[in-house]
Amino acid sequence: MLQYLIIQLDDTSVSYCHYENPKEKFKLIGLEDLKAGILFAMKKNLMIQFVYPNYELPQEYKDVIHTIDHTDIISSLCEDNTLQANANVVVFEDYTGMDIYGFKEDSVCLIRTSKNDFFERYLFLQRPLAMAARVNVVITDIETFKESDFERYKKILEVLSEKLEALYLKGKSPQLNLLTDRMMLSKMNNCNAGFENITLAPDGKFYVCPAFYLASDEEDYGLGKSKFSIGNLNEGLDIKNPQLYKLSHAPICRNCDAYQCKRCIWLNRKTTFEVNTPSHEQCVVSHLERNASRELLHNIRKHGEFLSNIDIKEIKYLDPFDVRKEW
Repeated sequence: MLQYLIIQLDDTSVSYCHYENPKEKFKLIGLEDLKAGILFAMKKNLMIQFVYPNYELPQEYKDVIHTIDHTDIISSLCEDNTLQANANVVVFEDYTGMDIYGFKEDSVCLIRTSKNDFFERYLFLQRPLAMAARVNVVITDIETFKESDFERYKKILEVLSEKLEALYLKGKSPQLNLLTDRMMLSKMNNCNAGFENITLAPDGKFYVCPAFYLASDEEDYGLGKSKFSIGNLNEGLDIKNPQLYKLSHAPICRNCDAYQCKRCIWLNRKTTFEVNTPSHEQCVVSHLERNASRELLHNIRKHGEFLSNIDIKEIKYLDPFDVRKEW
């Protein structure tokens, strides 16, 4: 069931997930399309997330945007000072910017990072963890993980877990998606693009997510063109095989309890040719996070009662595909 409408305001709007945005030429959504998109969301009772470019929008666009409750997603390089002061989610592409940014207590900090950069600079997360309400880490090249990377990732999660435990003992409530999300979940909380959320792009068409709009016209992983729309403002939605975007039709994931797993639809399609099947790399990374969350929960409970309704069981595998016969 749809819950969110993501509106990509410009071709150059910031990426907030695994996909890259190579666009450099500005292409702002038409003002009438913006109004129609908001009306579409209102009729379907959808929450709206606006994804901004770095440049400041014309005043008439701001006026329309402020006619409805919404979430603002911006880059840390956004030139709109009002957005910088009030945006809900601030996206960083480098660790240096994150180390000098003026976070508010209710800020959500999102860092898009390569695997290698994360391995080298993960301690830069300490500052936003102590200041912001939440930190999300998006590793943009998960598909490149090797066995040695998994072991290194596990050790880094252990270090970050110690940092979080120390913050909890100081009376803070830090949130880091890699470690604290699983502690607070009792069911899957994934990407769900194409099922719970869709994207309205600057061309006035709907897409599964921004990645499918930003894909080049030549991009093809053996399944046909990666860039395809799922409807438009005039004719409504037209999602082919909509059941494939649902957890109920994901035989591996529906038997899994790595509830925090992103299950990125675009990354799934790119790596496994199935929108509802994550790659081995995505599964192992998510299970390393799951297990680290279990350990963090155990360690925090040594100091007092904490999330008593949550029980993360010990498991002996890192990829549920390896134990599929046990289902």
